[in-house]
Amino acid sequence: MRRISLLLVIFSFISLSGLTQVSLNNTLNNLDYNNPREFEIGGVTVSGVKFLDHGVLVSLSGLQVGETIEVPGEKISKAIKNLWEQGLFSDVEVKATKIIGNKIFLDIYLQERPRLSAFYFKGIRKSQASDIKEKLTLVRGTQVTKSKIQRAVNTISNYFVDKGYLDANVEVIQKQDTALNNHVVLGFDIDKNERVKIASINFHGNETFRDGQLRRKMKDTKQKTWYNIFKRSKYIEAIYEKDKKKIIDFYNENGYRDAKITRDSIYRNEDSLVVIDIFIQEGNKYYFRDIDWVGNTKYSNEQLSIVLGIKKGDVYDETILQKRLRGAQDAVSTLYLDNGYLFFNVTPVEVNIEGDSIDLEMRVYEGKQARINRVTVVGNTKTHDHVIRRELRTKPGELFSQTDVQRSIRELATLGYFNPEKLNVNPQPNPADGTVDLEYIVEERPSDQIELSGGYGAGMFIGTLGLRLTNLAIGDFFKKGAWRPLPTGDGQSLSIRGQTNGTYYKALSASFTEPWLGGRKPNSLTVSFYHTVRSVDQRLYDVERFMKVTGGSVGLGQRLEWPDTYFLLNNSVSFEHYNLREYSSYFFIDNGRSNNLSFTTVFSRNSISQPIYPRSGSLVSLSLQITPPYSLFKDKDFWKLSESEKDEIRTDIADEAAADYEIEKRQNAKRYKWIEYHKWKFKSSNFTSIIGKLVLNTNLEFGYLGYFSNSIGPSPFESFQLGGDGLSGYNLYGTETIGLRGYANQGLSGQYGSLTPQQGGNLYEKLTFELRYPLSLNPNATFYALTFFEAGNAWYDFNEFSPFDLKRSVGVGLRIYLSMFGMLGIDYGYGFDDIPNLPDANKGQFAFSIGQRF
Repeated sequence: MRRISLLLVIFSFISLSGLTQVSLNNTLNNLDYNNPREFEIGGVTVSGVKFLDHGVLVSLSGLQVGETIEVPGEKISKAIKNLWEQGLFSDVEVKATKIIGNKIFLDIYLQERPRLSAFYFKGIRKSQASDIKEKLTLVRGTQVTKSKIQRAVNTISNYFVDKGYLDANVEVIQKQDTALNNHVVLGFDIDKNERVKIASINFHGNETFRDGQLRRKMKDTKQKTWYNIFKRSKYIEAIYEKDKKKIIDFYNENGYRDAKITRDSIYRNEDSLVVIDIFIQEGNKYYFRDIDWVGNTKYSNEQLSIVLGIKKGDVYDETILQKRLRGAQDAVSTLYLDNGYLFFNVTPVEVNIEGDSIDLEMRVYEGKQARINRVTVVGNTKTHDHVIRRELRTKPGELFSQTDVQRSIRELATLGYFNPEKLNVNPQPNPADGTVDLEYIVEERPSDQIELSGGYGAGMFIGTLGLRLTNLAIGDFFKKGAWRPLPTGDGQSLSIRGQTNGTYYKALSASFTEPWLGGRKPNSLTVSFYHTVRSVDQRLYDVERFMKVTGGSVGLGQRLEWPDTYFLLNNSVSFEHYNLREYSSYFFIDNGRSNNLSFTTVFSRNSISQPIYPRSGSLVSLSLQITPPYSLFKDKDFWKLSESEKDEIRTDIADEAAADYEIEKRQNAKRYKWIEYHKWKFKSSNFTSIIGKLVLNTNLEFGYLGYFSNSIGPSPFESFQLGGDGLSGYNLYGTETIGLRGYANQGLSGQYGSLTPQQGGNLYEKLTFELRYPLSLNPNATFYALTFFEAGNAWYDFNEFSPFDLKRSVGVGLRIYLSMFGMLGIDYGYGFDDIPNLPDANKGQFAFSIGQRF
């Protein structure tokens, strides 16, 4: 019972059949219930509440000072009802504090509902409780009302229903909080019960397609089967409705444009599993017949029909029709949009349906050609505007081109400075003057990297410490305020790297790249330097027996306009100087100096969509590294000592074997003073999106190291070493390490056949198929899993080459891109083919990788 009490006069508020009444005890001032008396409200106060505004509560009651009311009467009843309907109070009382003449003074006493001090869950995992908390609207300190509790119960129930627990039960436990006055603790005791699975999905009325075909189109609503391990069987109404639409879409794609689901039935069987019956009306199958174009002036009917690619007699598929009209590539819309017709539109209209054939009329609105007015960039906080603008293919004053806009997005992604998932463009057309403003949206991400790693190769552990700065502004080095902490934003890159094994190997390298030499054309300049030392004395300093290699290179890169704008040409000149002292074991030279002056040209085409997780595009390259053919300008055996020189050595060295060894050593020093060779490499890497984010990467590599003179033979330093992770742990001379997962490092390059560990191979072939799927595309921490098949081999001489004699492997791997450290990877491969004389070179092998490889 709800009550109103006057001082000595008690009003009783009783709800009967939705009507509110006020009872008055006529014990004060001869007030009679049957004869209400009028009073003027002299004042209204509020008591009993702590957290609510009194003025607002009085206003909600509807009682106003100076207003004339009857006591008892409807005004008092309505005031109580108004306050009670707020749902905030457990008790409402109106008291008359005093009556002076015809004025009555009222006090509204309100008892607030308890407030929430805490809530908890029982019967579920912590991860589930955490997910549910994010969905609930319960806030500590707020009042606990029936509606709030019911909303919480509904939210919890819906959470489990969405996961297939249709019979989930939620019991609410409400306890007083003894530590806080008028506060309660809410508990939700949850019993998920068993997940309700789908026993069967039955189709009725389908004659063209089997039940199994239609079930496969329901991507997320699956019936319970023993072989369905990738999709759980669960019934979720919202997903089921989407899957029903996919069935109709499947019919439409196959020409059944009138197909529809007439009804469906969902019920439980005796095992409490869900049974779904779907009744389909297929209708007739239709075909395209005549397609006419109306309103087109820029392109002829024949041109548009060729681009549309739909012929008379093709199955009627509206999805294909829309894709050919408005698809991203090779569509009718692209034809117009690439020529400035931004306001272009085409509407297909079915003008005649005769039997199973449909005639279409393509109503074209071409509009005016739109020119680009303004091009702006937003979101770049570090990279300078001109660095972004020079990559854009859209310039003010040019005709709008959809392909140029898409290419601009791709070029920004390949810079590596921005989150590729957030790159976008916002076109703002102005039909009145036939222009369009383009706003490119970017989001900066960290691109500088620190390399701190360890690797194993060539029988030793190598520690590496490196720093790669990818967006420097060298021109701002002397500008005040540019050091934050370094001048950045102009796109130049600097890399410094040091390696050592702590005892007998150390290396230092540095490189610098200016991507736009001169700032006007995309011609890059790269300068690099490196120095390595390997000591036979097993120490890093004061070494007496060693091999030292010092080298540097200068390269120029150029973007080409032909055959298309994805082609690149890179030319470089490099010089290496080898200094050996009593360094036996590896090469033909123990003492002496050799020089390697070479020219390298790389002709490539790179259309890869983005550097971190490419989903489309390809990289194809052909390179040649060549030295001057010194031997062609000298005598055939120029390097051989004369008989008098040999006799002099034999005179100085009495031991015949030692004398012959000294002769051979001196001849080799002369023979390889200037190294000569020509090295050819071809590589093709393609990315194809299979389903959603699943990507297939196919890769083919081939390399050949040749020589100019049979007398000189192959280079003593250059070679290909195949096998393992592709990380030798160090780079001491011209050997190129080619990874082949599932086999030991260098396992296929010098341990069997005619090869030796020192020589490596002069010819190699490698083939890779790799399926990739992203686990996270966060720009600061990208993860993707992969599975691969690889095959490859290496040969010392071209006469031994057998393109189908490949060593095969399969495996799985994981790649992690961290903005500070770059791409890191781990793979486990299994090599199927035995390697002669190396029983442990195949079978299961772990492989580690650093850096992105295409």
